[in-house]
Amino acid sequence: MTQFDQLYRNAVQRIMNEGIDEYNERTGHTCKVIPGLTFELDQGFPLLTLRKIPLKIFIAEQIWYIMGSKNPDDFVNKFTKIWKDFTEEDGTVAAAYGNRWRHAFGRDQLSLLVDHLKKQPGSRHGVVVTWDPREDGLGNPESKKNVPCPFTWTANIIGNKLHIHNVVRSNDIMLGCPHDVAGFYLLLCILAAKLGVKPGKLTHTISNAHIYDTHFKQAWELIERENDHPTIHFEAQVDYFDRAEKGDETLVNEMVEILKKQYNPLENIKGMEIVL
Repeated sequence: MTQFDQLYRNAVQRIMNEGIDEYNERTGHTCKVIPGLTFELDQGFPLLTLRKIPLKIFIAEQIWYIMGSKNPDDFVNKFTKIWKDFTEEDGTVAAAYGNRWRHAFGRDQLSLLVDHLKKQPGSRHGVVVTWDPREDGLGNPESKKNVPCPFTWTANIIGNKLHIHNVVRSNDIMLGCPHDVAGFYLLLCILAAKLGVKPGKLTHTISNAHIYDTHFKQAWELIERENDHPTIHFEAQVDYFDRAEKGDETLVNEMVEILKKQYNPLENIKGMEIVL
């Protein structure tokens, strides 16, 4: 199995065997939960093959994030409708990740990150923040349809490779985690090409790693699966960042084709509905 397949299956098994049963007031579901779970991924593109992951969704999302838009109709809705449930009445996603990276807090964090690491590749100040304490979480009314799950990430160039550490406050392991891991590794590859370095390690840290009660059956099914799949390789072209900034729709299919040629996942696991 690939590195991610093995680590992911181990994590699912650990949560099902050792997870604490906790009732979540917001969703009305009981989950099996582990506090503090980390994936360290440095062997190829971490695309889960134990079940099929839709490629266009996480690719279109990352391009939309790099654009800095908070309106899904600008780009991502042309490829997937998953952001419909998180869109406010004015047509925007209040806590859209890319908009926070590029327009919140009075600065363009993503542009500043690129410029900073080009000038000072040894810097340890490459921190990008998504969570806004003025609007999210503590002391704020839960009226918005979405608050950031990945709330901060850091970027370091070490050994002529770009490494990203992504920190997630809450991750639905069966649906959200594989999607988030693939998306952030794609971001890593795009930024590495822009910076003229190789892609390195993605460290994906989850504060609350949980499996919903509606996914228990599917979790046991996944634990029984194995797939003798070769490592998937992906290196972005140097112009991918600039094309993403401009919302180049052809970039989605271009990257899909690169991954699709190497991707031979097992069949879907049925009955996994997102819990909102």
